[in-house]
Amino acid sequence: MCNTNRKVKALSPGTLSLLFMMLVFGSCTKKFAQLNTDNTKIVTVSTKEYPYMFSYALMASTLSPDNYEVGEGAYSGVYSQLYTQAAQSFPTDRYVIVQGWLPYCWNPVYVYAAPQLKTILTNSDPASAENALANIWWVWMFDRVTDYFGPVPYFHAAEGTQTVAYNPQDSIYYDFFKKLDAAATVLKNHLGEKPFGSFDLVYGKASDPVSQWIKFANTLRLRLALRISKVDPTLAQQQAEAAVAGGVMTEITDDAYMEKNKINYNEYSGISVIAGWDDIRMSSTIASMQMGYNDPRMPIYFQPAVGTGLYHGFRNGLYVSEKIMDINSRLNTSNFGTRWTYWTPGGFKSTYAVPQDILHSAEACFLQAEGVLNGWNTGGGASAQSLYEKGIRNSMAQWGVTDPSAIDAYVANPATPIAPQDGQNSPPVNDYPVLWSSNATMQRQQVAQQKWLALFPDGMEAWADLRRSGLPAVYPVVHTDNPDIAPGKFIRRIPFLEAEQETNSVEVAKAVTLLGGPDNAATPLWWDKN
Repeated sequence: MCNTNRKVKALSPGTLSLLFMMLVFGSCTKKFAQLNTDNTKIVTVSTKEYPYMFSYALMASTLSPDNYEVGEGAYSGVYSQLYTQAAQSFPTDRYVIVQGWLPYCWNPVYVYAAPQLKTILTNSDPASAENALANIWWVWMFDRVTDYFGPVPYFHAAEGTQTVAYNPQDSIYYDFFKKLDAAATVLKNHLGEKPFGSFDLVYGKASDPVSQWIKFANTLRLRLALRISKVDPTLAQQQAEAAVAGGVMTEITDDAYMEKNKINYNEYSGISVIAGWDDIRMSSTIASMQMGYNDPRMPIYFQPAVGTGLYHGFRNGLYVSEKIMDINSRLNTSNFGTRWTYWTPGGFKSTYAVPQDILHSAEACFLQAEGVLNGWNTGGGASAQSLYEKGIRNSMAQWGVTDPSAIDAYVANPATPIAPQDGQNSPPVNDYPVLWSSNATMQRQQVAQQKWLALFPDGMEAWADLRRSGLPAVYPVVHTDNPDIAPGKFIRRIPFLEAEQETNSVEVAKAVTLLGGPDNAATPLWWDKN
Protein backbone atom coordinates (compact mmCIF):
# COMPACT_ATOMS: atom_id res chain seq x y z
CA MET A 1 0.00 0.00 0.00
CA CYS A 2 1.13 3.51 -0.72
CA ASN A 3 2.66 5.87 1.81
CA THR A 4 0.42 8.90 2.17
CA ASN A 5 2.54 10.66 4.81
CA ARG A 6 4.67 12.29 2.18
CA LYS A 7 6.73 15.42 2.47
CA VAL A 8 9.24 15.99 -0.28
CA LYS A 9 11.05 19.27 -0.77
CA ALA A 10 10.54 20.98 -4.09
CA LEU A 11 13.96 21.70 -5.47
CA SER A 12 14.74 24.89 -7.31
CA PRO A 13 14.76 24.46 -11.10
CA GLY A 14 18.52 24.94 -11.21
CA THR A 15 20.01 23.78 -7.94
CA LEU A 16 21.07 20.15 -8.29
CA SER A 17 24.16 18.95 -10.08
CA LEU A 18 23.70 17.16 -13.36
CA LEU A 19 25.32 14.08 -11.92
CA PHE A 20 22.75 13.74 -9.16
CA MET A 21 19.92 14.13 -11.63
CA MET A 22 21.37 11.43 -13.80
CA LEU A 23 21.71 8.96 -10.97
CA VAL A 24 18.23 9.26 -9.49
CA PHE A 25 16.80 6.75 -11.92
CA GLY A 26 18.29 3.38 -12.66
CA SER A 27 18.47 1.12 -15.65
CA CYS A 28 18.44 3.47 -18.64
CA THR A 29 21.06 5.76 -17.03
CA LYS A 30 23.55 3.41 -15.39
CA LYS A 31 26.40 4.78 -17.49
CA PHE A 32 26.16 8.13 -15.73
CA ALA A 33 28.03 6.72 -12.74
CA GLN A 34 31.13 6.73 -14.93
CA LEU A 35 30.86 10.48 -15.54
CA ASN A 36 31.41 11.70 -11.99
CA THR A 37 34.41 13.94 -11.47
CA ASP A 38 33.02 16.43 -8.96
CA ASN A 39 29.58 15.90 -7.54
CA THR A 40 29.16 19.59 -6.70
CA LYS A 41 29.40 20.75 -10.27
CA ILE A 42 27.72 20.07 -13.58
CA VAL A 43 29.93 17.59 -15.36
CA THR A 44 31.01 17.88 -18.95
CA VAL A 45 29.46 15.34 -21.26
CA SER A 46 30.10 14.51 -24.88
CA THR A 47 27.67 13.83 -27.70
CA LYS A 48 27.89 10.10 -27.04
CA GLU A 49 26.08 10.68 -23.73
CA TYR A 50 23.16 12.51 -25.35
CA PRO A 51 21.13 9.34 -26.07
CA TYR A 52 21.32 8.36 -22.39
CA MET A 53 20.27 11.87 -21.38
CA PHE A 54 17.34 11.93 -23.78
CA SER A 55 16.16 8.54 -22.55
CA TYR A 56 16.44 9.73 -18.97
CA ALA A 57 14.42 12.88 -19.70
CA LEU A 58 11.68 10.84 -21.36
CA MET A 59 11.39 8.40 -18.49
CA ALA A 60 11.62 10.96 -15.68
CA SER A 61 8.98 13.31 -17.07
CA THR A 62 6.44 10.51 -17.53
CA LEU A 63 6.68 9.90 -13.77
CA SER A 64 7.89 7.01 -11.69
CA PRO A 65 5.18 5.18 -9.72
CA ASP A 66 5.59 7.31 -6.58
CA ASN A 67 5.56 10.50 -8.63
CA TYR A 68 2.59 9.28 -10.64
CA GLU A 69 0.59 8.29 -7.58
CA VAL A 70 0.42 11.77 -6.08
CA GLY A 71 1.78 13.97 -8.87
CA GLU A 72 -0.86 12.94 -11.38
CA GLY A 73 -3.20 10.29 -10.01
CA ALA A 74 -4.21 12.23 -6.90
CA TYR A 75 -4.56 15.54 -8.75
CA SER A 76 -5.32 15.74 -12.47
CA GLY A 77 -6.31 12.08 -12.65
CA VAL A 78 -9.26 12.54 -10.30
CA TYR A 79 -9.97 16.13 -11.42
CA SER A 80 -10.44 14.79 -14.94
CA GLN A 81 -13.04 12.36 -13.53
CA LEU A 82 -11.72 9.62 -15.79
CA TYR A 83 -11.46 7.78 -12.49
CA THR A 84 -11.93 8.42 -8.79
CA GLN A 85 -9.86 7.91 -5.66
CA ALA A 86 -10.48 4.75 -3.64
CA ALA A 87 -7.69 5.47 -1.16
CA GLN A 88 -9.47 6.63 1.97
CA SER A 89 -6.64 8.86 3.18
CA PHE A 90 -6.44 10.90 -0.05
CA PRO A 91 -8.38 14.20 0.30
CA THR A 92 -7.40 15.68 -3.08
CA ASP A 93 -10.54 14.25 -4.68
CA ARG A 94 -12.43 16.75 -2.51
CA TYR A 95 -10.21 19.54 -3.88
CA VAL A 96 -7.89 19.63 -0.86
CA ILE A 97 -4.40 20.76 -1.94
CA VAL A 98 -1.74 18.70 -0.16
CA GLN A 99 1.35 20.87 -0.49
CA GLY A 100 3.68 18.05 0.53
CA TRP A 101 2.70 16.15 -2.61
CA LEU A 102 3.23 18.93 -5.16
CA PRO A 103 6.98 18.31 -5.60
CA TYR A 104 6.03 14.98 -7.17
CA CYS A 105 4.72 16.82 -10.23
CA TRP A 106 7.44 19.51 -10.09
CA ASN A 107 10.77 17.80 -9.46
CA PRO A 108 10.49 15.23 -12.28
CA VAL A 109 10.57 18.04 -14.83
CA TYR A 110 12.73 20.69 -13.20
CA VAL A 111 15.22 18.54 -11.33
CA TYR A 112 15.45 15.41 -13.44
CA ALA A 113 14.36 15.98 -17.05
CA ALA A 114 14.93 19.62 -17.98
CA PRO A 115 18.69 19.66 -17.23
CA GLN A 116 19.21 16.70 -19.55
CA LEU A 117 17.33 18.36 -22.40
CA LYS A 118 18.96 21.72 -21.70
CA THR A 119 22.39 20.17 -22.10
CA ILE A 120 21.41 18.66 -25.44
CA LEU A 121 19.76 21.88 -26.64
CA THR A 122 22.70 24.06 -25.60
CA ASN A 123 25.44 21.92 -27.06
CA SER A 124 23.93 20.26 -30.13
CA ASP A 125 23.58 21.69 -33.62
CA PRO A 126 20.20 23.49 -33.88
CA ALA A 127 19.82 21.91 -37.31
CA SER A 128 20.23 18.37 -35.95
CA ALA A 129 17.46 15.86 -35.45
CA GLU A 130 18.60 15.37 -31.86
CA ASN A 131 18.10 19.05 -31.10
CA ALA A 132 14.65 18.95 -32.69
CA LEU A 133 13.53 15.96 -30.62
CA ALA A 134 14.78 17.60 -27.43
CA ASN A 135 12.72 20.71 -28.28
CA ILE A 136 9.59 18.69 -28.97
CA TRP A 137 9.84 16.85 -25.64
CA TRP A 138 10.63 20.11 -23.85
CA VAL A 139 7.26 21.43 -25.04
CA TRP A 140 5.38 18.25 -24.14
CA MET A 141 6.60 18.15 -20.55
CA PHE A 142 6.44 21.88 -19.83
CA ASP A 143 2.90 22.05 -21.16
CA ARG A 144 1.89 19.65 -18.42
CA VAL A 145 3.60 21.81 -15.77
CA THR A 146 2.21 25.15 -16.91
CA ASP A 147 -1.28 23.66 -17.26
CA TYR A 148 -1.10 22.74 -13.56
CA PHE A 149 0.18 26.03 -12.16
CA GLY A 150 -0.05 28.75 -14.86
CA PRO A 151 3.08 30.94 -14.74
CA VAL A 152 6.16 28.77 -14.12
CA PRO A 153 9.93 29.05 -14.58
CA TYR A 154 10.41 28.32 -18.26
CA PHE A 155 12.83 30.43 -20.27
CA HIS A 156 15.57 30.13 -17.64
CA ALA A 157 14.76 26.67 -16.32
CA ALA A 158 17.72 24.34 -15.77
CA GLU A 159 20.30 27.10 -15.98
CA GLY A 160 21.89 26.30 -12.64
CA THR A 161 20.74 29.35 -10.67
CA GLN A 162 19.04 29.37 -7.27
CA THR A 163 16.57 32.14 -8.13
CA VAL A 164 14.58 31.60 -11.30
CA ALA A 165 11.95 33.93 -12.76
CA TYR A 166 8.44 32.73 -13.50
CA ASN A 167 7.11 33.47 -16.97
CA PRO A 168 3.51 34.32 -17.93
CA GLN A 169 1.62 31.46 -19.50
CA ASP A 170 0.89 33.28 -22.74
CA SER A 171 4.60 33.80 -23.46
CA ILE A 172 5.26 30.15 -22.66
CA TYR A 173 2.58 29.01 -25.11
CA TYR A 174 3.83 31.33 -27.83
CA ASP A 175 7.27 29.78 -27.42
CA PHE A 176 5.73 26.30 -27.60
CA PHE A 177 4.43 27.08 -31.09
CA LYS A 178 7.80 28.45 -32.23
CA LYS A 179 9.64 25.41 -30.95
CA LEU A 180 7.26 22.90 -32.53
CA ASP A 181 7.24 24.69 -35.87
CA ALA A 182 11.03 24.91 -35.96
CA ALA A 183 11.50 21.30 -34.85
CA ALA A 184 9.15 19.90 -37.48
CA THR A 185 10.92 21.98 -40.14
CA VAL A 186 14.34 20.71 -39.06
CA LEU A 187 13.18 17.09 -39.01
CA LYS A 188 12.13 17.24 -42.65
CA ASN A 189 15.84 17.29 -43.47
CA HIS A 190 16.50 14.11 -41.50
CA LEU A 191 13.94 11.63 -42.82
CA GLY A 192 15.10 8.06 -42.48
CA GLU A 193 17.55 8.83 -39.68
CA LYS A 194 17.34 7.32 -36.19
CA PRO A 195 18.26 10.08 -33.76
CA PHE A 196 19.16 8.67 -30.33
CA GLY A 197 18.68 5.14 -31.74
CA SER A 198 17.13 2.70 -29.27
CA PHE A 199 17.33 5.32 -26.51
CA ASP A 200 14.32 6.98 -28.10
CA LEU A 201 11.76 5.24 -25.88
CA VAL A 202 8.81 6.57 -27.88
CA TYR A 203 9.55 5.92 -31.56
CA GLY A 204 12.98 4.31 -31.47
CA LYS A 205 11.62 1.00 -32.76
CA ALA A 206 9.84 2.58 -35.74
CA SER A 207 11.27 2.13 -39.22
CA ASP A 208 11.31 5.91 -39.71
CA PRO A 209 11.16 7.57 -36.29
CA VAL A 210 11.74 11.04 -37.72
CA SER A 211 8.50 10.90 -39.73
CA GLN A 212 6.68 9.81 -36.58
CA TRP A 213 8.15 12.67 -34.55
CA ILE A 214 7.03 15.17 -37.19
CA LYS A 215 3.46 13.92 -36.82
CA PHE A 216 3.82 14.00 -33.05
CA ALA A 217 5.04 17.62 -33.11
CA ASN A 218 2.20 18.71 -35.38
CA THR A 219 -0.45 16.88 -33.35
CA LEU A 220 0.87 18.45 -30.15
CA ARG A 221 0.78 21.82 -31.91
CA LEU A 222 -2.85 21.18 -32.89
CA ARG A 223 -3.73 20.25 -29.30
CA LEU A 224 -2.16 23.45 -27.97
CA ALA A 225 -3.84 25.55 -30.67
CA LEU A 226 -7.25 24.35 -29.54
CA ARG A 227 -6.20 25.03 -25.95
CA ILE A 228 -5.89 28.76 -26.66
CA SER A 229 -8.90 28.96 -28.98
CA LYS A 230 -10.96 31.07 -26.57
CA VAL A 231 -8.24 33.45 -25.49
CA ASP A 232 -6.46 34.01 -28.82
CA PRO A 233 -8.70 32.62 -31.59
CA THR A 234 -6.72 34.20 -34.45
CA LEU A 235 -3.43 32.63 -33.42
CA ALA A 236 -5.22 29.39 -32.55
CA GLN A 237 -6.62 29.08 -36.06
CA GLN A 238 -3.28 29.93 -37.63
CA GLN A 239 -1.42 27.33 -35.56
CA ALA A 240 -4.08 24.65 -35.99
CA GLU A 241 -4.17 25.02 -39.75
CA ALA A 242 -0.38 25.02 -39.98
CA ALA A 243 -0.22 21.89 -37.84
CA VAL A 244 -2.66 19.99 -40.03
CA ALA A 245 -0.93 21.18 -43.19
CA GLY A 246 2.36 19.88 -41.79
CA GLY A 247 0.88 16.42 -41.17
CA VAL A 248 -0.71 15.15 -37.97
CA MET A 249 -1.33 11.63 -36.67
CA THR A 250 -3.97 9.86 -38.73
CA GLU A 251 -3.62 6.14 -37.93
CA ILE A 252 -2.96 4.13 -34.78
CA THR A 253 0.47 3.26 -36.16
CA ASP A 254 1.31 6.90 -35.45
CA ASP A 255 0.34 6.63 -31.77
CA ALA A 256 2.97 7.55 -29.18
CA TYR A 257 3.65 5.42 -26.12
CA MET A 258 6.41 5.58 -23.54
CA GLU A 259 8.12 2.27 -22.90
CA LYS A 260 8.00 1.02 -19.33
CA ASN A 261 9.71 -2.04 -17.87
CA LYS A 262 9.50 -4.52 -15.01
CA ILE A 263 13.15 -4.35 -14.02
CA ASN A 264 13.56 -0.98 -12.35
CA TYR A 265 10.88 0.33 -9.97
CA ASN A 266 11.27 3.91 -11.17
CA GLU A 267 10.54 2.75 -14.71
CA TYR A 268 7.43 0.72 -13.92
CA SER A 269 4.09 1.85 -15.31
CA GLY A 270 2.80 4.31 -12.73
CA ILE A 271 -0.83 3.59 -13.60
CA SER A 272 -0.28 -0.14 -13.15
CA VAL A 273 1.35 0.32 -9.77
CA ILE A 274 -1.38 2.50 -8.27
CA ALA A 275 -4.05 0.21 -9.71
CA GLY A 276 -2.26 -2.71 -8.09
CA TRP A 277 -2.27 -0.78 -4.82
CA ASP A 278 -6.08 -0.84 -5.15
CA ASP A 279 -6.18 2.96 -4.88
CA ILE A 280 -8.30 4.00 -7.90
CA ARG A 281 -11.75 3.16 -9.19
CA MET A 282 -14.17 3.72 -12.03
CA SER A 283 -15.91 7.08 -11.61
CA SER A 284 -19.66 7.52 -11.85
CA THR A 285 -18.99 9.95 -14.70
CA ILE A 286 -17.35 7.43 -17.00
CA ALA A 287 -19.70 4.66 -15.78
CA SER A 288 -22.74 6.71 -16.80
CA MET A 289 -21.32 7.20 -20.28
CA GLN A 290 -19.87 3.77 -21.00
CA MET A 291 -22.79 1.84 -19.56
CA GLY A 292 -25.28 3.98 -21.45
CA TYR A 293 -23.41 3.51 -24.71
CA ASN A 294 -22.59 -0.18 -24.13
CA ASP A 295 -19.05 0.94 -24.91
CA PRO A 296 -16.85 -1.97 -26.13
CA ARG A 297 -13.87 -0.31 -24.43
CA MET A 298 -15.40 -0.55 -20.94
CA PRO A 299 -14.14 -4.12 -20.28
CA ILE A 300 -10.67 -2.90 -21.33
CA TYR A 301 -10.62 0.31 -19.30
CA PHE A 302 -12.08 -1.39 -16.21
CA GLN A 303 -12.84 -4.83 -14.79
CA PRO A 304 -15.89 -6.09 -12.92
CA ALA A 305 -15.94 -5.58 -9.17
CA VAL A 306 -14.44 -8.51 -7.29
CA GLY A 307 -17.42 -8.80 -4.95
CA THR A 308 -20.26 -8.59 -7.48
CA GLY A 309 -18.89 -9.39 -10.92
CA LEU A 310 -20.51 -6.15 -12.14
CA TYR A 311 -19.14 -2.86 -13.42
CA HIS A 312 -19.70 -0.20 -10.82
CA GLY A 313 -18.26 3.21 -9.99
CA PHE A 314 -18.78 5.99 -7.51
CA ARG A 315 -18.77 9.76 -7.49
CA ASN A 316 -15.70 11.94 -7.13
CA GLY A 317 -15.40 13.81 -3.84
CA LEU A 318 -16.70 11.34 -1.27
CA TYR A 319 -15.88 11.35 2.43
CA VAL A 320 -14.18 8.29 3.92
CA SER A 321 -17.46 7.27 5.58
CA GLU A 322 -19.09 7.17 2.15
CA LYS A 323 -16.22 5.24 0.53
CA ILE A 324 -16.58 2.39 2.98
CA MET A 325 -20.31 2.04 2.36
CA ASP A 326 -21.00 -1.37 0.87
CA ILE A 327 -22.07 0.04 -2.51
CA ASN A 328 -18.90 2.19 -2.77
CA SER A 329 -16.43 -0.22 -1.18
CA ARG A 330 -13.32 -1.45 -2.94
CA LEU A 331 -14.83 -4.93 -3.06
CA ASN A 332 -17.93 -3.77 -4.93
CA THR A 333 -16.46 -1.22 -7.36
CA SER A 334 -14.41 -1.54 -10.54
CA ASN A 335 -10.65 -1.22 -10.64
CA PHE A 336 -8.69 -0.45 -13.81
CA GLY A 337 -8.69 -3.19 -16.44
CA THR A 338 -6.50 -6.27 -16.61
CA ARG A 339 -4.10 -4.48 -18.95
CA TRP A 340 -2.74 -2.80 -15.80
CA THR A 341 -3.77 -4.97 -12.83
CA TYR A 342 -5.35 -8.35 -12.12
CA TRP A 343 -6.98 -9.99 -9.13
CA THR A 344 -5.41 -12.87 -7.22
CA PRO A 345 -6.47 -14.47 -3.91
CA GLY A 346 -3.85 -12.25 -2.29
CA GLY A 347 -5.19 -9.05 -3.80
CA PHE A 348 -4.53 -7.03 -6.95
CA LYS A 349 -1.21 -7.42 -8.73
CA SER A 350 0.35 -5.01 -11.22
CA THR A 351 1.58 -5.58 -14.75
CA TYR A 352 4.59 -3.29 -14.58
CA ALA A 353 5.76 -3.08 -18.21
CA VAL A 354 2.61 -1.56 -19.72
CA PRO A 355 3.57 1.30 -22.08
CA GLN A 356 2.27 4.69 -21.03
CA ASP A 357 -0.15 6.48 -23.37
CA ILE A 358 1.33 9.79 -24.58
CA LEU A 359 -0.51 11.05 -27.69
CA HIS A 360 -2.84 9.32 -30.14
CA SER A 361 -4.36 9.65 -33.59
CA ALA A 362 -7.86 9.39 -32.11
CA GLU A 363 -7.31 12.68 -30.30
CA ALA A 364 -5.94 14.25 -33.49
CA CYS A 365 -9.16 13.36 -35.30
CA PHE A 366 -11.33 14.95 -32.61
CA LEU A 367 -9.14 18.05 -32.58
CA GLN A 368 -9.49 18.36 -36.35
CA ALA A 369 -13.25 17.91 -36.04
CA GLU A 370 -13.49 20.69 -33.47
CA GLY A 371 -11.43 22.92 -35.73
CA VAL A 372 -13.86 22.31 -38.59
CA LEU A 373 -16.75 23.21 -36.27
CA ASN A 374 -14.87 26.45 -35.57
CA GLY A 375 -14.80 27.20 -39.29
CA TRP A 376 -11.08 26.45 -39.56
CA ASN A 377 -9.36 24.64 -42.42
CA THR A 378 -8.33 21.65 -40.31
CA GLY A 379 -10.28 18.88 -41.98
CA GLY A 380 -8.10 18.24 -44.99
CA GLY A 381 -11.30 18.11 -47.01
CA ALA A 382 -13.08 15.90 -44.47
CA SER A 383 -16.23 16.93 -42.62
CA ALA A 384 -16.50 17.30 -38.87
CA GLN A 385 -18.74 14.22 -38.81
CA SER A 386 -16.32 12.01 -40.70
CA LEU A 387 -13.43 13.12 -38.48
CA TYR A 388 -15.53 12.52 -35.38
CA GLU A 389 -16.41 9.02 -36.51
CA LYS A 390 -12.82 8.28 -37.49
CA GLY A 391 -11.72 9.40 -34.04
CA ILE A 392 -14.08 6.86 -32.49
CA ARG A 393 -12.88 4.09 -34.81
CA ASN A 394 -9.21 4.91 -34.17
CA SER A 395 -9.81 4.84 -30.43
CA MET A 396 -11.50 1.45 -30.69
CA ALA A 397 -8.58 0.11 -32.74
CA GLN A 398 -6.09 1.60 -30.27
CA TRP A 399 -7.65 -0.46 -27.47
CA GLY A 400 -7.89 -3.65 -29.50
CA VAL A 401 -11.60 -3.54 -30.35
CA THR A 402 -11.73 -5.19 -33.77
CA ASP A 403 -15.32 -6.42 -34.19
CA PRO A 404 -16.68 -4.30 -37.09
CA SER A 405 -20.30 -4.84 -36.10
CA ALA A 406 -19.65 -3.69 -32.51
CA ILE A 407 -17.81 -0.61 -33.73
CA ASP A 408 -20.49 0.23 -36.31
CA ALA A 409 -23.19 -0.19 -33.67
CA TYR A 410 -21.35 2.19 -31.36
CA VAL A 411 -20.93 4.88 -34.03
CA ALA A 412 -24.65 4.64 -34.92
CA ASN A 413 -25.76 4.47 -31.28
CA PRO A 414 -28.60 6.92 -30.45
CA ALA A 415 -28.44 5.96 -26.77
CA THR A 416 -27.34 8.44 -24.12
CA PRO A 417 -25.60 8.06 -20.74
CA ILE A 418 -27.63 6.39 -18.01
CA ALA A 419 -27.97 6.74 -14.24
CA PRO A 420 -24.90 4.90 -12.88
CA GLN A 421 -26.76 3.38 -9.90
CA ASP A 422 -24.21 4.74 -7.46
CA GLY A 423 -24.45 5.52 -3.76
CA GLN A 424 -25.61 9.08 -4.48
CA ASN A 425 -28.47 8.05 -6.77
CA SER A 426 -26.91 10.18 -9.50
CA PRO A 427 -28.92 10.96 -12.63
CA PRO A 428 -27.36 10.45 -16.09
CA VAL A 429 -24.29 12.65 -16.34
CA ASN A 430 -25.57 14.29 -19.57
CA ASP A 431 -27.72 13.54 -22.61
CA TYR A 432 -25.21 13.35 -25.47
CA PRO A 433 -25.76 10.45 -27.91
CA VAL A 434 -22.95 8.91 -29.93
CA LEU A 435 -24.88 9.13 -33.21
CA TRP A 436 -23.89 12.37 -34.93
CA SER A 437 -26.46 15.08 -34.32
CA SER A 438 -27.78 17.70 -36.74
CA ASN A 439 -27.68 20.26 -33.92
CA ALA A 440 -24.51 22.40 -33.90
CA THR A 441 -24.41 22.75 -30.11
CA MET A 442 -24.81 19.01 -29.63
CA GLN A 443 -22.07 18.33 -32.18
CA ARG A 444 -19.54 20.20 -30.02
CA GLN A 445 -20.71 18.29 -26.98
CA GLN A 446 -20.36 15.00 -28.80
CA VAL A 447 -16.85 15.75 -30.06
CA ALA A 448 -15.77 16.76 -26.55
CA GLN A 449 -17.31 13.70 -24.91
CA GLN A 450 -15.89 11.16 -27.32
CA LYS A 451 -12.48 12.82 -27.13
CA TRP A 452 -12.66 12.70 -23.32
CA LEU A 453 -13.43 8.99 -23.45
CA ALA A 454 -10.60 8.44 -25.93
CA LEU A 455 -8.09 10.27 -23.71
CA PHE A 456 -8.37 7.61 -21.00
CA PRO A 457 -6.25 7.22 -18.89
CA ASP A 458 -4.44 10.55 -19.49
CA GLY A 459 -5.81 12.59 -16.61
CA MET A 460 -3.56 15.59 -17.19
CA GLU A 461 -4.86 16.21 -20.70
CA ALA A 462 -8.47 15.35 -19.84
CA TRP A 463 -8.49 17.82 -16.93
CA ALA A 464 -6.96 20.54 -19.10
CA ASP A 465 -9.56 19.96 -21.79
CA LEU A 466 -12.44 20.09 -19.31
CA ARG A 467 -11.23 23.46 -18.09
CA ARG A 468 -10.56 24.77 -21.59
CA SER A 469 -13.86 23.83 -23.21
CA GLY A 470 -16.22 23.30 -20.30
CA LEU A 471 -17.14 20.03 -22.01
CA PRO A 472 -18.26 17.37 -21.59
CA ALA A 473 -20.66 17.98 -18.72
CA VAL A 474 -19.47 15.98 -15.71
CA TYR A 475 -20.79 15.61 -12.19
CA PRO A 476 -19.85 18.18 -9.56
CA VAL A 477 -17.74 16.66 -6.82
CA VAL A 478 -19.95 15.53 -3.96
CA HIS A 479 -18.02 17.43 -1.29
CA THR A 480 -15.68 20.40 -1.68
CA ASP A 481 -13.29 20.71 1.26
CA ASN A 482 -11.33 23.57 -0.34
CA PRO A 483 -12.64 26.88 1.06
CA ASP A 484 -11.75 28.68 -2.18
CA ILE A 485 -14.00 26.46 -4.31
CA ALA A 486 -17.73 26.76 -3.71
CA PRO A 487 -19.95 23.66 -3.91
CA GLY A 488 -20.78 22.88 -7.52
CA LYS A 489 -17.72 24.71 -8.87
CA PHE A 490 -14.79 23.09 -10.69
CA ILE A 491 -11.13 23.26 -9.72
CA ARG A 492 -9.14 25.48 -12.12
CA ARG A 493 -5.45 25.12 -11.18
CA ILE A 494 -2.89 23.99 -8.60
CA PRO A 495 -1.49 26.73 -6.30
CA PHE A 496 2.22 27.48 -6.30
CA LEU A 497 4.44 25.30 -4.15
CA GLU A 498 5.09 26.46 -0.58
CA ALA A 499 8.63 25.17 -0.93
CA GLU A 500 9.15 27.48 -3.90
CA GLN A 501 7.79 30.36 -1.84
CA GLU A 502 10.49 29.60 0.72
CA THR A 503 13.45 29.33 -1.66
CA ASN A 504 12.37 31.55 -4.56
CA SER A 505 10.02 33.91 -2.76
CA VAL A 506 10.64 37.10 -4.73
CA GLU A 507 9.94 35.45 -8.07
CA VAL A 508 6.92 33.58 -6.76
CA ALA A 509 5.47 36.86 -5.52
CA LYS A 510 5.92 38.29 -9.01
CA ALA A 511 4.28 35.20 -10.47
CA VAL A 512 1.18 35.75 -8.35
CA THR A 513 0.68 39.11 -10.06
CA LEU A 514 0.65 37.30 -13.42
CA LEU A 515 -2.31 35.13 -12.43
CA GLY A 516 -4.99 37.78 -12.63
CA GLY A 517 -6.37 36.50 -9.34
CA PRO A 518 -5.33 35.01 -6.00
CA ASP A 519 -2.91 32.11 -5.78
CA ASN A 520 -5.54 29.48 -5.14
CA ALA A 521 -7.28 26.59 -6.87
CA ALA A 522 -10.22 28.70 -8.05
CA THR A 523 -8.24 31.15 -10.22
CA PRO A 524 -8.44 30.15 -13.91
CA LEU A 525 -5.38 29.94 -16.11
CA TRP A 526 -4.71 32.32 -19.00
CA TRP A 527 -6.40 30.09 -21.58
CA ASP A 528 -9.31 29.09 -19.33
CA LYS A 529 -12.25 31.33 -20.23
CA ASN A 530 -15.12 29.21 -18.91
